[in-house]
Amino acid sequence: MTNDVQPTSGAFTLTKQDNGIAILTMDVPGESMNTLKAEFGDEISSMLDDIDGDSSIKGVVLTSGKSNSFVAGADISMLAACESAEDATAIAAGGQAIFDRIENMKATFVAAIHGPALGGGLELALACHYRICTDAASTQVGLPEVQLGLLPGSGGTQRLPRLIGIQQAMKMMLTGSSVRAKQAKKYGIVDDVVPYSVLLEVAEQFALKRKPEREAPQKGLMNKMLENTGPGKSMMFKKAREATFAKTKGNYPAPGYIIDVIETGVNDGIQAGLKAEAEAFGKLVMTPESFQLRQIFFATTEMKKENGVEGVKPEKMNKVGVLGGGLMGGGIAYVTSTKAGVPVRIKDVRAEGIANAMKYSYDILNKKVKKRFIRNSEMQKQMALLTGTLDYSGYQDADIVVEAVFEDLDLKQKMVADIEAHCQESTIFASNTSSIPITQIVAEAARPENVIGLHYFSPVDKMPLAEVIAHEKTSDQVISSTVEFAKKQGKTPVVVKDGAGFYVNRILAPYMNEAASLILAGEPIEHIDKSLVKFGFPVGPVKLLDEVGIDVGTKIIPFLVEAFGDRFTAPSAFDKVLADGRKGKKNKKGFYSYEGKKPGKEVDESIYSLLG
Repeated sequence: MTNDVQPTSGAFTLTKQDNGIAILTMDVPGESMNTLKAEFGDEISSMLDDIDGDSSIKGVVLTSGKSNSFVAGADISMLAACESAEDATAIAAGGQAIFDRIENMKATFVAAIHGPALGGGLELALACHYRICTDAASTQVGLPEVQLGLLPGSGGTQRLPRLIGIQQAMKMMLTGSSVRAKQAKKYGIVDDVVPYSVLLEVAEQFALKRKPEREAPQKGLMNKMLENTGPGKSMMFKKAREATFAKTKGNYPAPGYIIDVIETGVNDGIQAGLKAEAEAFGKLVMTPESFQLRQIFFATTEMKKENGVEGVKPEKMNKVGVLGGGLMGGGIAYVTSTKAGVPVRIKDVRAEGIANAMKYSYDILNKKVKKRFIRNSEMQKQMALLTGTLDYSGYQDADIVVEAVFEDLDLKQKMVADIEAHCQESTIFASNTSSIPITQIVAEAARPENVIGLHYFSPVDKMPLAEVIAHEKTSDQVISSTVEFAKKQGKTPVVVKDGAGFYVNRILAPYMNEAASLILAGEPIEHIDKSLVKFGFPVGPVKLLDEVGIDVGTKIIPFLVEAFGDRFTAPSAFDKVLADGRKGKKNKKGFYSYEGKKPGKEVDESIYSLLG
């Protein structure tokens, strides 16, 4: 076989083969992952001219020169140069024009996907006539633009609904969620899922086929009635808007635009939809919501490069101990075994505690099996990483031990002494304390340099933030290794000072105290919580206190008062709440009622008489 390689100094290389197939490879110089940029327009247009002018080319396989990804999306940094909505609209229209041309080429185009194909990367693949992806765990497809306050601007709002159905496409775009290879095949996003070793071979076979005539994607009578009839479509879009507003409270404009643009394309045709898409993209780029979400994205991306201490290489954590089998301990064990992929040894004083911690992982994994996100064999493999003990057997080779016991200083100091006695000299002791200064926990430690704070937030499997709290004697090596460990657990770690309240509780306490003062002033609890949710918080302050634990939430107050004075003093009414045995969700007794058909949804009216 002879190859005719078209030289290029840019991001694309065209290799012509004598079997009628051309391989179009994207490999952006100097970047670990491919991203689409506006300046690629002329280069790709030139490649398409070459393909169009060569009658020997029957099919084209579009692939990535990166070993770990297809196309991660558009380079959103280019949006900073937009001075008006018209500038951003022009960027979207430019991408649409290129992808429209690919869709209408004489040759059959096949996207060979390995690794992430997200945002503009999936839109590029959708413009191709076939899509083949690998069965690798890293392969995923999605349109996450809504998470940046945007919408897919290069045809995604029009092509995905036509490919997989309006409702499923809306769900993906409105949540920004991605799907793995198997699910992508089930939805109809990709045409085949194959091992990486035969990806190009299978893609070439598809490239020699005729362009497909896609059947209507709707499945089931109800879906057909909703998506293929005028009244059905009206009802479907109306319900979508209602459900979206219930979640966003109108604080995010992008979801509404996504629904509008899809509806325009469905009712008025794809060209009208593309025009509406580009214009909506332009408007959204200029919104303050999108600007701030993009800033958060850039900041989060930069944080991934941080390891807490410059120039210190982290040690790998090969075995982890977790002290305490409560909700926090169970959550920590779950993210360690499933995300970090590291064996976890759970210690509790009661066998029931160990069982509860393991049940935490089992329940989450079992749901994933039922939804077919993972196989039962994968669940068993991950559960096998969890073991339990009532003593310290199996702790001698632990690299890090995360303590998640009660907020009691004497108990935590005893845990430090126990770990120093039963583990290696290099073992890191990480306390999940939410209130006690690490300096106090480490006061009697033989190896204080190995002790650090690692504060998670509940529920651990969902909350991304983790505070890494270094005291004066914590070694740089321990800081670096703990930060890296938290990243492996899927967390966004921030290194904070060992001060009262650390970072989160320091800023949260005044917020919670003010909510309590409003309750005592006669403001209904549901009014307070609903107002803050409407403002943009995921939950209200009173509901949050129930979730965290009223006892836990109030234990931080004495430390804050000692450090910052009386302005941090909590309303005395909290003492009555605690005296009544109300700890919140964990003991099904708090500000909210956990009985009846709507547990945790309605205020326990008896709280008002208790507070007087």
